[in-house]
Amino acid sequence: MSRSAHPAGPRYADVLPEGHYTAPPADLNQLDRTVWSQTVERGTEGAVTVGGMDVRQLAEEFGTPAYFLDEADFRARCRAWRDAFGQGADVFYAGKAFLSRAVVRWLYEEGLNLDVCSGGELATALEAGMPADRIALHGNNKSVDEITRAIEVGVGRIVLDSFQEIARVAHIAGRLGRRQAVQIRVTVGVEAHTHEFIATAHEDQKFGLALGRGTSQPEAGGGQAAEAVRRVLKLDSLELTGIHSHIGSQIFDMAGFEVSARRVVGLLTEIRDEHGVELPEIDLGGGLGIAYTPEDDPSEPHDIAKSLGDIVRRECESAGLAVPRLSVEPGRAIVGPTAFTLYEVGTIKELEGLRTYVSVDGGMSDNIRTALYDAEYSVALASRASEAPPMLSRVVGKHCESGDIVVRDAFLPADLAPGDLLAVPATGAYCRSMASNYNHALRPPVVAVKDGSARTIVRRETEEDLLRLDVG
Repeated sequence: MSRSAHPAGPRYADVLPEGHYTAPPADLNQLDRTVWSQTVERGTEGAVTVGGMDVRQLAEEFGTPAYFLDEADFRARCRAWRDAFGQGADVFYAGKAFLSRAVVRWLYEEGLNLDVCSGGELATALEAGMPADRIALHGNNKSVDEITRAIEVGVGRIVLDSFQEIARVAHIAGRLGRRQAVQIRVTVGVEAHTHEFIATAHEDQKFGLALGRGTSQPEAGGGQAAEAVRRVLKLDSLELTGIHSHIGSQIFDMAGFEVSARRVVGLLTEIRDEHGVELPEIDLGGGLGIAYTPEDDPSEPHDIAKSLGDIVRRECESAGLAVPRLSVEPGRAIVGPTAFTLYEVGTIKELEGLRTYVSVDGGMSDNIRTALYDAEYSVALASRASEAPPMLSRVVGKHCESGDIVVRDAFLPADLAPGDLLAVPATGAYCRSMASNYNHALRPPVVAVKDGSARTIVRRETEEDLLRLDVG
């Protein structure tokens, strides 16, 4: 394969991407409620506050970069999802978005269940006191050790993702003398309008068993999902409780869920007709979007619950099926909006006619999503108010990568200076979870703020932490 080099010229990247806002906001000091958690506001001195605490005080005490999580907002979102779906459904918080022992305790206290996808997440959930029967285990390649521990502690469900896993879970459950509740994850052929790397229901990807296509050795009478059902129903050590579907992440359009529900209910009908069994549960996954910028327009939990409930009810009535118990898995939609990342400005570099590069003391090691998914974020000067005119800016990190971008395009005050604090909202989901030690950076702390007090729930890494793993 040949590769060629060419000069990039002065405008290697467009100044503003097509469709992006081309005018600055009327007031740079105003905090758009769409993207900030409920207790964030600008104080009387112009600095941003959260939970009644000034970010300047927080930076002094906890340092930067750091994630500040609005505990009251997190708990309120848990209750909103729980109340929206009511007693006839289960809400499983997706731990991959962000998990810590404190978060597990909040989930338990607010009545939510928990979805985990690794041994580490399971260990965190159990150590923090989440009852095992309120835990679901996901993953496309669960290890024998992970499956064994899950069955031993009595997790409420294991979501099966392949033919090999059916045999593996059945064997381990049989050896342990258990009958394990399972669901089968199916890919329903729905193309969610999201980034390729987070769309999970089209057939050409690693998750699930296809509804419409067989394996390289197709089984008679349907696709992979139908064959998986046949196999599970023959195994005494497994109890098939339902079908699981997940169509992707950061989704705003409910049309994909309608198609997914219709196809899942179609499979339930086939199971009833072929096996005489009506499965009692379906799980439509998560993936509901949040607002990263003011242009994003996410739905409220009660609207989502009503829409999903109506879809499932309508499809089941049409098929002559009893309406199964519904499960959903909001992770990002709960924790994403509850936190912001606080940075200190270090270097400011103006490129005349293009934009101003604002370098902060974090970057892709604490938020890889911009580099990985072309994710868009908002940003605000947090340590003070400013009446200066807006300047087109790109907020970048300190790592040795030109792609180390935190906020690709933003307007910040033209009097921005080193030492100012910038806050990037909606970083509660996937930022700390996907954080790395690239360039031997130390991963930031997560600080919970509520009612005028703050406490570390995940401490900042130290150089000793880094060196402890380096055995020389």
